[in-house]
Amino acid sequence: MQNWGQPTPPTPYLLLNPARLGYLCPMYSADETQLYADRHTTPESPLLARLNRETHVQLLYARMISGHAQGRLLSMLSHMVRPWRVLELGTFTGYSALCLAEGLAPDGVLHTIEQNPELEDRIRRYVREAGQEQQIQLHIGDARRIIPTLPETWDLVFIDADKINNDTYYELVLPQVRPGGFVLIDNVLRSGQVLDSYVVKPSDKDTQAVRAFNDKVQADERVENVLLPLRDGLLVVRKK
Repeated sequence: MQNWGQPTPPTPYLLLNPARLGYLCPMYSADETQLYADRHTTPESPLLARLNRETHVQLLYARMISGHAQGRLLSMLSHMVRPWRVLELGTFTGYSALCLAEGLAPDGVLHTIEQNPELEDRIRRYVREAGQEQQIQLHIGDARRIIPTLPETWDLVFIDADKINNDTYYELVLPQVRPGGFVLIDNVLRSGQVLDSYVVKPSDKDTQAVRAFNDKVQADERVENVLLPLRDGLLVVRKK
């Protein structure tokens, strides 16, 4: 989820993004490559497709939605882990929550936190249509206040909220993640602005925070991590 502008990324970012392979190989275009990848990815369900379209038509920052490719990856990772307890920070319209819930273990529960109360009715409507009212528990408010009230041990956490607080959320949830559990953090490439070649303005606190957070996780001996260049970057972290 992201709500910043989309400046033209510096050239090195093109090397990181599979959707831009056409830059390196002129025999095919970047759009053609992405379309090929989409055609070879399991389609989203009709319900998710409707939510995806509705989000793009009706909401200003529609690109904050996970969308088809990332949604299928979240579902795949959840199916691999088969989690009993999942925590999501940043529900937006509920697309990623529905994807993550697909892989829940029997009697598993997903807690998702959204700070914007104006999105609540839409989220609950789609959760109800998906038949996931018992599995998906929605919390509206500040995640920093809500997380300490959830006495759970997490198998899987997805952090996709305000980027300046990534480190705060990470430190709040990591002690509650079981050994061998996973934390996923979205938008860690920030449209290529994390690269050394990009000159960050002093006023751009979000990019500075994402850079610092990525470096911190890389040096964190409590975890193992891999950064996937899917969409705007997904950092996959496993607690040792």
